[in-house]
Amino acid sequence: MKHFLTLFVSLAFLVPAIGQESYSREEFLRRYNNLTERVGASGVGVETLLNKWEEAWPDDVNHRLARFSFSFNRCQSSRVVPLEKERYMGNPPLLTMTDSLGKKVNYFEVYDYDDELFADANSAITRAISAQENRLDWRFLKINALMAYEKEEPEMTLRELKSLADYHFKRKPDWEHETMGSVSPEQFNALMQDYCAALFQIGSPKSSEAFRLLSEYLLTYCKEEPMYLDNLGSYYLVRKEYKKARKYFDQVLKKHPEDMTALRNSILMARTQKDVKLEKKYLALMARYGETETDRKSAQTRLDAYGKK
Repeated sequence: MKHFLTLFVSLAFLVPAIGQESYSREEFLRRYNNLTERVGASGVGVETLLNKWEEAWPDDVNHRLARFSFSFNRCQSSRVVPLEKERYMGNPPLLTMTDSLGKKVNYFEVYDYDDELFADANSAITRAISAQENRLDWRFLKINALMAYEKEEPEMTLRELKSLADYHFKRKPDWEHETMGSVSPEQFNALMQDYCAALFQIGSPKSSEAFRLLSEYLLTYCKEEPMYLDNLGSYYLVRKEYKKARKYFDQVLKKHPEDMTALRNSILMARTQKDVKLEKKYLALMARYGETETDRKSAQTRLDAYGKK
């Protein structure tokens, strides 16, 4: 999750302070790039330049991106604190120590955010998106920032992801992305699955619930998408609601018997419940469709062992 916590807009980076001269949009961007390359996204002189840039060109989308970068970078601070957890935001502890009573204490890096500066960052990226609605990478910048800001309670993040799904499936835009170029429907689904995985990885009660709700919402548009069905199976598996989990995994395996997420988890559930009949059913699929030769041979060996009993 650390890549969600160190966001900034890559516009490259500027120079000395400006006098009273009026510069073109391109010159402001060049100076901004030169300056931030030397002092960082929120270093000395950047805010002054941004203010002059906004005064001269209030509708410049590059200024809005730069303002987002400045405000988001400035609003973050971090500290190392002890938490009674094995993982925080999906990450292991930075270090583990033992207190005077011999109890293990885990220390994690925790990010704090200034609410006012974060609001400025969110406003800037929202205004940039409103100017170029089909820039998917900018939408991801906003979502990533929200996810970092909300930490273990991703309520606004979930709303933004649902809104993005609505825009994609209803408007069918020709997405633009700085590094990917155009984005196919399959790529979009895979990118949304990355966010599902990120919510799952955070591991808090509210992020797990957001993981379920987002997966269900995506399925209203993609009713048989294996990734999202697997998500719901995994959600219920973690909750030990095996009957519900099996319903989703079986739905996947009916059309995609080679799906390793559904197949491995189905075998795991059958073993956990000591249901030999079900385990043999899924082992037979693994023996035929396993991802690797080792998977296939191991499944067949276990099947043969059951046959000898």
